[in-house]
Amino acid sequence: MSDTLLVRPMSGHAGAEIDNVDLSKPLCVEQKNGIRDALARHGVVFFRKQSITPAQHDRFARLFGEPTDVKMVDTVPDFPHMSLVAKAEEQLDNIGGGWHADQTFHDVPPWGTVLVARELPAFGGDTLFSSMGAAYEALSEGLKKMLDGLRAVHDNSMIGKLLASKTGKPHIPRTAVHPVVVRNPLTGRKSLFVNRAYTTHFEGWSERDSEALLSYLFIHGQRPEFQCRFRWEPGSIAFWDNIQVWHYAANDYHGQRRVMHRIAIKGTPLIAA
Repeated sequence: MSDTLLVRPMSGHAGAEIDNVDLSKPLCVEQKNGIRDALARHGVVFFRKQSITPAQHDRFARLFGEPTDVKMVDTVPDFPHMSLVAKAEEQLDNIGGGWHADQTFHDVPPWGTVLVARELPAFGGDTLFSSMGAAYEALSEGLKKMLDGLRAVHDNSMIGKLLASKTGKPHIPRTAVHPVVVRNPLTGRKSLFVNRAYTTHFEGWSERDSEALLSYLFIHGQRPEFQCRFRWEPGSIAFWDNIQVWHYAANDYHGQRRVMHRIAIKGTPLIAA
């Protein structure tokens, strides 16, 4: 097998599948850089027909940075930085069943996530992604100018309290303020950085005054043309840029089991537009 990656875009704005690479083996510099470049351009990349152990999953993620700590969910045995994202047959709620970016209530949110399929339902359980770069570029010039100078508050109260009620672990309140529009450090592309799960209001605005504009941005970011949809198969892996895309875990497989392993990668300070 050569070191040349085959990158196939999945849609006009988000997602690409990468072939001609075996993630169970150490990657060379050219392969690592190629994956990082594809991720910067497409927001999320997918690998199929892979067979990797948790240790190989951990090694791959660490090529791109240090894993974040895991606080509120169960972890994979022997891998305290690897979340166990599971839904049992009798459960109705799933994890990630709404458009969001992960943990944006931190001062420096995780920049990347590597999700590996371990057990899959016979149907359903797809994950959707939406490009916030495309969402920003589709806005009017006047709205872009206004948003470029704004900052917004991200708060974990709603999700944190929900997780605490399910896990019995204490809720630790966290709040951060981030630019509403950020730049990708590799491409310079601007993208929106707000999400319904954690963004509560604009800095210096009340929640009531912020509600209309934030609601518009949340709905705008869900436009189908910004999205791709990934159908999981045994051996599937997704790697996404948490700063550039939202994601949504479809909850349409009641009565079936789904188990995934997730590693989030620590980020660097966001670059304001």
